[in-house]
Amino acid sequence: MRIKERITGARTLGLAWLYCAIAPGLAAAAQPLTPFEASYSWAWHGASVAVSTLKLEQRPDETWLYSSHSEPRGLGFLYPMRPKLESVMRISGDGIQPLHYRANDGTAANERGADVSFDWDAAHASGTYENVKVDLPLKPGVQDDLSIQIALIYALRQGRVPPSLSMIDKNSIRDYSYRQEGVATISTRLGNIETVIYASHHEGAPRTTRFWCAPSKGYVPLRVEQKRLDEVEWTMEIETLKAQ
Repeated sequence: MRIKERITGARTLGLAWLYCAIAPGLAAAAQPLTPFEASYSWAWHGASVAVSTLKLEQRPDETWLYSSHSEPRGLGFLYPMRPKLESVMRISGDGIQPLHYRANDGTAANERGADVSFDWDAAHASGTYENVKVDLPLKPGVQDDLSIQIALIYALRQGRVPPSLSMIDKNSIRDYSYRQEGVATISTRLGNIETVIYASHHEGAPRTTRFWCAPSKGYVPLRVEQKRLDEVEWTMEIETLKAQ
């Protein structure tokens, strides 16, 4: 669910929250995180470009694997995507801790790829990100491009809305603020479903990303939209969703 901010805006699948109340009528008791698989259609400036499948799996060693596989559609050959992304993470009552993040851009050079390890005992991240060496001190709560999506879902299932989340970006860390914008019933391939709308923004950036998260579907986003000022750059729409 993630495509680079400098090309398509803030990270998607994105693309979590804390302390703010869930919208009236949608609050629920804390729910444990459960494995799922979801597919989304992508549109870029109104044109179909890809279908992505995202899968969250619990592994025997008590870690979790979240993966994204994207296939081009329509004008997808013009769209700079990364077909394969993977994040291994640890999930506990303290939240989400990424352990290893990999990205592949589908080329032999893999110039837009990544391979980053997170050592939380040493509070240090190392590896490479788009040909940039990563040698970075970590602060609590930092996520990678995929784990931030699970941090979103996890926090909402716990009834929390964090005001901000941090994410690694090459050899630096970016902070994103979040706010709740209301509720809406939207038409999807899964039917008409009530959602809570949240917006994410990096201070000083021209882009804002909005997520339509469905309490009845475990807060998995059913729609994601990114605008640059008043122009919609891309959208994601849910196609399928199933528990694993």
